[in-house]
Amino acid sequence: MTTWIGSGLRLSGIGHYFPRERIVHDGDVTIGGRTYSPDDVAELGVRSLHRAADDETLEFMAASAARSAMDKAGVDGGDLDLVILANWTDRQWIPEIAPEVAARLGARHALAFDVCGACTGFVHGVQTAAAFLAARPNWRRAVVVAADRFTRRARVGTRGQLVFGDAAGAVVLTQGDTDGLLDSTLGCDAAEADTVAARDGWLRPKPELIELAIRSSLAVADDLLGRNQIKISELDWLVPHPGNNAIHSGVLDGLDLPAAKFVTNFATRGNTGCASIPISLSEFTESGLLHEGDLVLSTAVGSGWYFGGLLFRL
Repeated sequence: MTTWIGSGLRLSGIGHYFPRERIVHDGDVTIGGRTYSPDDVAELGVRSLHRAADDETLEFMAASAARSAMDKAGVDGGDLDLVILANWTDRQWIPEIAPEVAARLGARHALAFDVCGACTGFVHGVQTAAAFLAARPNWRRAVVVAADRFTRRARVGTRGQLVFGDAAGAVVLTQGDTDGLLDSTLGCDAAEADTVAARDGWLRPKPELIELAIRSSLAVADDLLGRNQIKISELDWLVPHPGNNAIHSGVLDGLDLPAAKFVTNFATRGNTGCASIPISLSEFTESGLLHEGDLVLSTAVGSGWYFGGLLFRL
């Protein structure tokens, strides 16, 4: 299957969870003995972000976002056939975290498991769920949750503490008579795996990350749009995984896309890892910016080196 057209798969509900604590970068910001000026903050592009408290565990955040998506889809736990959790910041050996999320949702009959893929985790999760639903005609509904506590992966005193935020986002993927999910792609280039890595728990990006992220994002967009014969002008929105302002500018320039069609909540929520795409979709749908039927392209890149994207109608 080159695309998901004809599969009847669609995003029938989208939800999010933001931790209670919101950190606003107002005036000089001092972190780990280092002070950043308002100009430094403006350059990085994040005015505020969320940080999870100890009781806002990954399981709690993920289940909260999933319930939000399920409520909008009119689905309860007993309706679910599949629960997929994407996350990289709180990985554990066994048990995986997704079964606990499924238990919290009352999804007693659902297969539940974790995926990673770093910041491409949401793309990985949706593509995996789509493959399961397409292959199992008696399976109709899946929840894909993306949750990261990214603040715990920023080294003290680094710029990452001004950029990395915590959040969870989720979608309900349903198989029916209407196509919503049109296409997806996910690739890997192991030769670039160490461009950004967290082998000791702290994220350590290399300077060449920006150029690699731009190049990979543009390749994903070209692949998805090209094989579906869609012009960039036909898109209603590009809702990407945000990295930083330099990456955003490079992608905009490379796609010749009007800035008004480039939508992220990076400035107010920060880089939230694999949760960044679904929280944006949820937040901007709730605000009325995004509408049912809009044509959306979402691209993502992450350590691995992974690159992928989704093409869909809301």
